[in-house]
Amino acid sequence: MRRVDLTARYKEEHVRPITSYLDYSNRDDVLSGGVRMIPVNTPAGSYQVWTKRVGNAPDLGLLLLHGGPGATHEYLEAFDSYLPAAGIEYYYYDQLGSGHSDQPEEPSLWELERFVDEVEQVRLALGLDRDNFVLFGQSWGGILAIEYALQHQQHLRGLVISNMVSSVPAYNTYAEQVLMPDMDQAALAEIKSLEASGDIENPRYMELLHEQHYVHHILRMPIGDWPEPARRGFDHINPAIYVKMQGPSELGMSADATLAKWDRTGDLAAIEVPTLVIGARHDTMDPAYMEMMAGRLPRGRYLYCPNGSHMAMYDDQETYFTGLVEFLHGLDD
Repeated sequence: MRRVDLTARYKEEHVRPITSYLDYSNRDDVLSGGVRMIPVNTPAGSYQVWTKRVGNAPDLGLLLLHGGPGATHEYLEAFDSYLPAAGIEYYYYDQLGSGHSDQPEEPSLWELERFVDEVEQVRLALGLDRDNFVLFGQSWGGILAIEYALQHQQHLRGLVISNMVSSVPAYNTYAEQVLMPDMDQAALAEIKSLEASGDIENPRYMELLHEQHYVHHILRMPIGDWPEPARRGFDHINPAIYVKMQGPSELGMSADATLAKWDRTGDLAAIEVPTLVIGARHDTMDPAYMEMMAGRLPRGRYLYCPNGSHMAMYDDQETYFTGLVEFLHGLDD
């Protein structure tokens, strides 16, 4: 895959001199290389979450909300290959229960509204505000980003919703009516049987999902060729969060999952900040639905990745990052 030269592609005034971009000396996290543990207050007590700043361009701070729920920032490390060249400051962030953050065994914490409050506490701690704060959410992170925008858009300069529809029922309908009929039906029946019996720890369950679904709609590469950050991110998913909020797999959301009835499509018109919606041809969710979302957003734009899947930042990387950087630089206009 050809690497896009972002430094050459975009206007010189958007690209911060590399010496300035790498100079952390005027920032209060210089001793830790950009890492900060941020205290988060919850109804169950106070915990700490991990963040890491990359770059020194304080006029625009992109906070990355990973998917899952219960995944980690790790699979987003492909951003390191593109955003520094574009002079964009961005923040990795492991949500509570994930990665380097505290992982309390407290099921009451795994609720959407509490995660929204967590993002707001992280924003305040990082000093992000309407002048520089852009929120990026991929997959479950897109749900979280939409909810945050509906409650706190006065703090946002921009919003990115990547590979997520604004309706979980629509997500499930697409899986049932479009994706599942294309699968090997005997394999699908075995997957559903293992789910029904609760035998999702059986190695056969994930083997079938990878063969029948993940390599076609999650990341379109042979499993053995998945980039190391993507494999690491999947290995480190917290199942206590994932199963409760999503269900056992990416093949739709379970009826008893916390997020099963979530639907904000009717509220999209209330999000008035510039918003980029990213969809992909082979995604687990309908790219046409994501295009419709962009049309309902008052300042929405749509980025289509024709070769991409749910993790289009890997399998349609040039399209993905070119469009993302163009949007971020366009916020200056």
